[in-house]
Amino acid sequence: MRIATSNMFDTSISTLQRRQEMLQDSQQRLTSGKRVQLASDDPTAAARAERSLSAIGRIDANQRALEASRNSLTLGESALGDATEIMQQVRESMVAAGNASYSDNERRGLADKIAGLRDQLLAIANRPDGGGGFLFGGQGSANPPFLDQPGGVSYTGVPGQIATGNLDSFPLTVDGRAAWEQARTGNGSFVTESLPNLNTNAPAKSWIDAGRVTNPSLLTDNSYQIQISGTGAGASYTVINTTTGGIVATAAFASGKAIEFDGMAVTLSGAAADGDQFSINPSTASLKVFDVLDRAVGELRTPLRNNVQIAQSNIGRIRDIEALIGNMQSTRSQIGERMNNLDGTESRMADQKLYNQSEQSAAEDVDMVQSISDFQNQQSGYDAALKTYALVQRMSLFQYINS
Repeated sequence: MRIATSNMFDTSISTLQRRQEMLQDSQQRLTSGKRVQLASDDPTAAARAERSLSAIGRIDANQRALEASRNSLTLGESALGDATEIMQQVRESMVAAGNASYSDNERRGLADKIAGLRDQLLAIANRPDGGGGFLFGGQGSANPPFLDQPGGVSYTGVPGQIATGNLDSFPLTVDGRAAWEQARTGNGSFVTESLPNLNTNAPAKSWIDAGRVTNPSLLTDNSYQIQISGTGAGASYTVINTTTGGIVATAAFASGKAIEFDGMAVTLSGAAADGDQFSINPSTASLKVFDVLDRAVGELRTPLRNNVQIAQSNIGRIRDIEALIGNMQSTRSQIGERMNNLDGTESRMADQKLYNQSEQSAAEDVDMVQSISDFQNQQSGYDAALKTYALVQRMSLFQYINS
């Protein structure tokens, strides 16, 4: 086999180029910190890293949606907190209005105060979210969701909530109708109301309280009426189930003494008159904030009411205001629970992101200790190859003859 001098030169040059390329690759991996520069370097690792990178992108998008939801819910919770404080002031005004020594002018002054608080509540109900929408706009509203008209305030938004489009579906708004217009009427189970006298059509001489539940298992969805017969010591009451038409209870009337039937108890107070009557109906989720406030203002501005009318009015409005406050607090608690869920979701997404980052790193990042060792070995090999080439280059026949 004949080996020419040029063949030795070509082999040495090829080896040098190969070692130089390997040294360059090692240097590039050390500089970038990446073992996989191209998909061709390691197709399996590249696919693994790409899956992790895609998962990280989805998690980042979900985190942005979560932050938007948290900001919106924080503003909604704060707005309901402000509204609750104002409603407490309204309640205090209604309690003060029950003072028997107050004149019509003093009650009118309280009505003006409640009217001013009503306007503040309307501003809160129409509070913008800072992003072109409204906190209580429900499923979206280009205009303020609560419209103040001559007949009262009406909700013009779309009931429900807007949510993010991701898998977790984070809420971005608060259902304004549920928060402001769907409190339970009465005491939450039934509604008591004074009716005009059956004989004279005048307001009743006695009044009824909000009532209470004594045995939930006995409650029904039936409606009732309590009718007073006779006057003075001979007065008696009859409880009629107006749904079935049957008489539920009858006994002598005693002011301030509870009347119990079908799992509920109500109390009639005052000097009952023959023909006084009261209704008891099932509670519904239809109590509206602004309707209650408008009714309270209207009643307080009505002059020449007697003590019975004032007492019955105040009992009803305080009962309604407490129900509205309870509904706002319930909605606020629900928002707080959703925010707690967001915190848990955020922690879970952070763990998922860390896992995928670790997976991506394991797939494409270089092992620095191993890579430095490889670089040093290749550097030594390249140096040895250069020295060998220098020796081989001096071993040609022409140089031997010339020497």
